[in-house]
Amino acid sequence: MATAVAVPQDLWEEDMPGIISAWLFEDGDAVRQGDLIAELMVEKTAYELTAPEAGRLKILVQPEVPFQRGDVVAQIE
Repeated sequence: MATAVAVPQDLWEEDMPGIISAWLFEDGDAVRQGDLIAELMVEKTAYELTAPEAGRLKILVQPEVPFQRGDVVAQIE
């Protein structure tokens, strides 16, 4: 069963879209719980996204594609 990797609702306060500036792992790579898997940008502020559990990363949102807080951007399978 896959675990959703969602952008936390409380990561930033404004209701503005963000983008993934970089995935730090490739689609299908093995990740460990707590690994830094992506760098996010909102306006000119950088945020980090970590793996909620160990498994294989399945990327759902590509870099530079806008997303909102709470959106699922990847899965851990």
